Amino acid sequence: MTESRTTEEPQYLRDIWYCAALSGDVKPGKMTRKMLLNEPVMLGRTPSGEAFALRDLCPHRGVPLSAGRFQGNDVECPYHGWRFNAQGRCTAIPSLVEGQEMDIARIGVRRYPMVEERGLLWIYMGADANAAPALPHPSLPYDGPGGPRFVERQVFPVSIDYTVVGLMDPAHGPFVHSSWFWRKAGSIHAKAKNYAPTEHGFAMLAHEPSKNAGLYKVLGGGITTEITFTLPSLRYEVIKAGKNHILGFTAVTPLTDSQTEVTQVFYWNNRLFSLFTPLMRPFAKIFMGQDRKIVTLQGESLKFNPRQMLIQDADVPAMWYYRLKKEWMESRAEGRAFINPVPTTTLRWRS
Repeated sequence: MTESRTTEEPQYLRDIWYCAALSGDVKPGKMTRKMLLNEPVMLGRTPSGEAFALRDLCPHRGVPLSAGRFQGNDVECPYHGWRFNAQGRCTAIPSLVEGQEMDIARIGVRRYPMVEERGLLWIYMGADANAAPALPHPSLPYDGPGGPRFVERQVFPVSIDYTVVGLMDPAHGPFVHSSWFWRKAGSIHAKAKNYAPTEHGFAMLAHEPSKNAGLYKVLGGGITTEITFTLPSLRYEVIKAGKNHILGFTAVTPLTDSQTEVTQVFYWNNRLFSLFTPLMRPFAKIFMGQDRKIVTLQGESLKFNPRQMLIQDADVPAMWYYRLKKEWMESRAEGRAFINPVPTTTLRWRS
C-alpha cells in the first residue's frame, strides 16, 4: 500500500495550543515580536512577571506594539502612546482632550490565551478570537523537579508539514544521522514496534531502545523508551532507567509558510546528568542540524511540485499525521468530537 502527495501550502491547525517560546525568552518588563502561523504576535512579560500575548499590531495605525515600552504593567505604542493592558484592553489615548468623549475600554487588540508551565510558554491559536480554549493546554509527562535542563533550538526553512514528517520518519536514521556517536549505516537492521492511538495522536509503546543508538548506552541497563506524537506537532520521548527519568520534548512550531521552529527540551530527575550538559550541546546541535540539512535540500526540490510516495510501513506515521490533521479540521468545522483515525498495530521496517 502506498499514498501519493503533492507539494501544497501548509494548513495550520486552529483551536489548539502551540509551544510559543521558552519562559526565559521573555524577561520582566520586556516584549518580543514573533511570527506564529503567519500572524504577528507580541510576547510580553509585565514588570510584575505576568506573561501574555497580543496581536502585534496597534489598532490605531498598525504599528507593532512590541516596538514600544511598558508604562507600569501596560504596553505603550511607540507612535501615539496608546496603551494596552495584558488583556488587550485600551487604557489610555494621550491625544484626547476635554470634551472628546470616547469609550476607550471598547478598543482592544487581540489577546491570545497563554499558559506558562515547566519553563515553556503555551499559546492558544483559536479560530475565534473571543472564544475560550476548546481544550486544556498540554501537560508534560514528567513529574521530576525543576524546569528545562537542556535546550537546542533551530529554525528549519520549510513548512510545518515537511518538518514534522522529517523528524518523525523512523527510517532515515542510518543515512541522515550516520555518526560515530550515534549510529553507522552498516548497523541497519529490521525493527518491529507496537503503536496505539492516544487522545489526539499516537504512541510507539514502551520498548528497549535500539542497540545501534549509542547515546542510550550511557544510561546503563534496563532502559525503556516510549515515544508519543500529539497534535498539533508535539513529540514526547519518555526514557526510564531504574529510578532515572528523562523526558525529551520536541515542539515543532510554524512561524510562516516557509519557516518552522524546532525546539528540543530535556528534563531529568538525576542532577548528576547535568554534568554531561556541556558534552551534549555540540552533539545535539549536530544531530538537529543533520535533520535541518536534509529537509532544506528537500525544500529546494519542492519548488518543482513533485509527487511524493508514502509507503508501508516506514511512512505510516507520516500518513497518520496527515489523517490526524484532516480529522481535527473536519471535527472542528462540523462541531463534533474528534475521532482518532489511528489503529492499534505493529509496524515493521529496517533502519
